[in-house]
Amino acid sequence: MSLEQHYVAILDQLGEDVTREGLRDTPKRAAKAMRFLCRGYEQTLEEVTNGALFSSDNSEMVLVKNIELYSLCEHHLLPFIGKAHVAYLPNGKVLGLSKVARIVDMYARRLQIQENLSRQIAEAIEQVTGALGVAVVIEAQHMCMMMRGVEKQNSSMVTSVMLGEFRNNAATRSEFLSLIR
Repeated sequence: MSLEQHYVAILDQLGEDVTREGLRDTPKRAAKAMRFLCRGYEQTLEEVTNGALFSSDNSEMVLVKNIELYSLCEHHLLPFIGKAHVAYLPNGKVLGLSKVARIVDMYARRLQIQENLSRQIAEAIEQVTGALGVAVVIEAQHMCMMMRGVEKQNSSMVTSVMLGEFRNNAATRSEFLSLIR
């Protein structure tokens, strides 16, 4: 059974008439949208970074702030939307700037929980760059909490992962946290 056929069955189970004008193409559009929203499964870290690692004498923090992200929670298939702040301490290599955002997107575009997403991004940056430390903070609003359940409209979730020097060195961690405020 195709993804499109599954959407027909879902709409039918909801009591909808899938032959009515407004819904006729909905299963096809919904299947296409879901494939797009989950396209991270079709990507690998190697493809996303595409060799964009460059030699550098820089040993100071590299920080990319406010990377917007869109993901689907694996518990309800509802969106969570937010931003990621990603920093690393180079160890002879720096990553092309857009690749940091592409790594965030690759993992966000999979069924996820925010806690795991933060760790996946941090570990990927560490793996690709060999960095002395990596820090990731994600702030997001979860539609599963806003549209259903407790229905809290102003809530957001913040997760952080600190690896290497960001975990072991309070001054480095503090510098990162002050820069993202």
